[in-house]
Amino acid sequence: MKVYRFLTGPDDASFCHKVTLALNSGWALHGSPSYAYNAEAKLMQCGQAVVKDVPGKEYTPDIKLSEQ
Repeated sequence: MKVYRFLTGPDDASFCHKVTLALNSGWALHGSPSYAYNAEAKLMQCGQAVVKDVPGKEYTPDIKLSEQ
C-alpha cells in the first residue's frame, strides 16, 4: 500500500522537525514545499507532501496514516 500525508505547520523550526521526523520514519518527500500567509494568525504556514510504501497492508479509510 502507498500512503500519503500532507504535513503543515508554522514557518519555523517545529515544521522542519516534523518533516525530519517523517523522513526518518521512512516517509519520502513528494513534490515541493508550499507556503501561504495565514492572515488570521498573521504568520507564514508551510506544507509538504510525503509518501511511503507500506508492504503487506491494505488501505482502509480508518487507518492512521501517521502510524504507518
